[in-house]
Amino acid sequence: MNKGSVQDLTIYSNELQEEMQLLVYLPSNFSPLYKYTLIIASDGKDYFQLGRLPRIADELLENNEIENIIFVGVPYKDVKDRSSKYEPTGEKHGAYLRFLAHELVPYLDEHYPTYQVGMGRALIGDSLAATVSLSAALKYPNIFGRVILQSPKVSDELMKAVDGFNSANSFTVYHVIGKGETEVKLTSGGTADFLEPNRELNNLMKNKGFSIFYEEFDGDHTWKHWQPDLKRALLQNFGL
Repeated sequence: MNKGSVQDLTIYSNELQEEMQLLVYLPSNFSPLYKYTLIIASDGKDYFQLGRLPRIADELLENNEIENIIFVGVPYKDVKDRSSKYEPTGEKHGAYLRFLAHELVPYLDEHYPTYQVGMGRALIGDSLAATVSLSAALKYPNIFGRVILQSPKVSDELMKAVDGFNSANSFTVYHVIGKGETEVKLTSGGTADFLEPNRELNNLMKNKGFSIFYEEFDGDHTWKHWQPDLKRALLQNFGL
């Protein structure tokens, strides 16, 4: 199987006032003569390592099952950094959303042959990274046209943002949650039920008219279940 390449880059974010690492997967037959759909992942390193996304993309591209994609992972520095950027109440949350929309996207559009339209850009994330992916699409619906949510952490703030959103046809949603996610260990200590809030989120999005795929899988809040789900997520969102 032909393997794509992974570039490890850094760009400076004025919004966040810090260097941001980027992992960029390019398909094995990458050429500036083609156009590519962007998939941007928060929890970026996890998607490359635990999600084994490059390997899945290699296989699907080799078999001509998905459109041309460039996969961009945005890693977090540590647990504290992650919650300050991904939590809707985090101090760097707004700046991180602006970084994604106003710095990362223009950078990628400038350096790679992208479609430069909303439907040509997708956001993907697991847990809190799914939360921030949905937050970014709600804030910038013209910039991001697809969102893939794997077991998002659903807070009151997120529900409020969805409830106040009035352009449900701006982006599509792929949303999975595990039936066993009733006592998820939180980084702050303690546990939380993720399943019921995800059901409420799904009902709210359905009622608001979102184009949505929703499924509850048999499993808990781990990569053991998100990893095998990725193939279907890519086929459903980017299949030929």
